[in-house]
Amino acid sequence: MAKQRKRRDDTAALFVRLPLEEAERLDRFAFERRIPKRDVVRTLLAEHLDEADVMWRQPLPPPLPPMPMPPGAEVVVGRAELTPADAHEVLTVEQAAELLQVEPVDVAALAEAGELPGRKIGESWRFLRSAVLTWLGGDAPEAKRASRARTERE
Repeated sequence: MAKQRKRRDDTAALFVRLPLEEAERLDRFAFERRIPKRDVVRTLLAEHLDEADVMWRQPLPPPLPPMPMPPGAEVVVGRAELTPADAHEVLTVEQAAELLQVEPVDVAALAEAGELPGRKIGESWRFLRSAVLTWLGGDAPEAKRASRARTERE
């Protein structure tokens, strides 16, 4: 059975592609001095790493600018929210009625009265699915108006 070498936890493997001529020079240098290539690289890094930009005559690249985020966006890690593909974001009166499980006439009446958030485009109403669901989950505008009126009277 082959003897296993102990691996040091404070090391990392390094793989670098060099032009053939330079790789041969590194091999020859390490062989002639009987020094492991690892030690040659470590010594070069220790001596010249702080002067790397002078050594290669290349300034460090400027830092990347921060990535612009759209308003209201948040960075989320490890979670995803999916909307089923068949769910339309913009709904017609019929689709909004189906979502709310009521008759299309009732949806149109609520929209005409200004209670259901929507836009009239020509002769047709259009509703955002998210706005309809938010409206459904909140207080009705009538209840808000009555509450406001009560507060103003007191």
